[in-house]
Amino acid sequence: MSQGPRSGLNAVSSALLAMSRQLEVRDVLKTIVASARELLDAEYAALGVPDDHGGFAQFVVDGVSDEQWRAIGPLPRQHGILAAMLHKAEPERLADVREDPRFEGWPSAHPDMSDFLGLPIRYGDETLGALFLANKLRSSGGRPPGPRRPTKPSGGCGFTADDEELLSILAQHAAIALTNARLYERSRELTIAEERSRLAHELHDAVSQKLFSLRLTAQAAAALVDRDPSRAKGELQQVAALAAEAADELRAAVVELRPAALDEDGLVATLRTHTQVLDRAHSAAVTFESCAVRALPAAQEEAMLRVAQEALHNALRHSGAERVCVTLVRRGAGAVLRVSDDGCGFDPRAIRRAGRHLGLVSMRDRAGGVGGRLTVESEPGKGTTIEMEVPGG
Repeated sequence: MSQGPRSGLNAVSSALLAMSRQLEVRDVLKTIVASARELLDAEYAALGVPDDHGGFAQFVVDGVSDEQWRAIGPLPRQHGILAAMLHKAEPERLADVREDPRFEGWPSAHPDMSDFLGLPIRYGDETLGALFLANKLRSSGGRPPGPRRPTKPSGGCGFTADDEELLSILAQHAAIALTNARLYERSRELTIAEERSRLAHELHDAVSQKLFSLRLTAQAAAALVDRDPSRAKGELQQVAALAAEAADELRAAVVELRPAALDEDGLVATLRTHTQVLDRAHSAAVTFESCAVRALPAAQEEAMLRVAQEALHNALRHSGAERVCVTLVRRGAGAVLRVSDDGCGFDPRAIRRAGRHLGLVSMRDRAGGVGGRLTVESEPGKGTTIEMEVPGG
């Protein structure tokens, strides 16, 4: 490393603290990769988390642009050097990865790599992933401005034994941080399961008696149709009333139920988690950004979450968008939520004339119900932006 002992120790300490602060698995992986690349002065870094089917469930890179990564193509399979790092316990340094007998090539868009340092991330007997570094960048006295080309000692690997030791220390702490993040996500999944169970009980208690009464009344109406049409008509009116009451009970249990994640994590973390799940589940890229947002009154946070969910649903199901961006920013004492997509767009006036609302009425009602306002900007072929502003409290 080119850093002095004190600055190097500070850099390591900062990297370990950064890892320990992350709770989402994806964020932990990104922090590990970025920290490893920075600490060991590498041009490229990657971390692969294996799945159970010979591939990688997640593969995070640093040093490769988004455009390059898209051009490279699908996630790699567990073969060659990548597989070796997952199945052996010790680090490995190579002077030129391309000359190793296990090297099996890479896609044409893949950046050129030579010297290589890799090792598994292990927690107990479990291999959580494999960390890879390529192309050691040499400098003296710190990083100079501008790009640098990889250099290495003649005939040897640019990564040193000290680099290997430092990466091993980083990997040990990465294993702890990654395990904690997994436990956190599993805890969240359990919370969701418990919330679903609670909701099922609420639905049963709130609606089942109404539906039972509805069924009996409908049966009575059917029995009276032929011999006493007047009484049958009265029973059918009662059926309509009971159905309306059941619908109101259902709406109260489902629509007005405050999401548990808001109470635990707040609006920013809940939106971040929700968009990450949607990003993994859909082909469109779903992103989230926030800036200096204060905690809002509970009713406003719930309304903003519901509007975001409805807007995301529309964008992902109906617009054909490739990118959907969610932003939440502070404005005065309040906040502004914006959901934008690059999809097909629509004419809001035509939607109203056709009697189709795409949930816009519901979103406007939610915004107005907490003292906010909702605006919709859309045009055929030019995407859609839905913005909700609340004044805070």
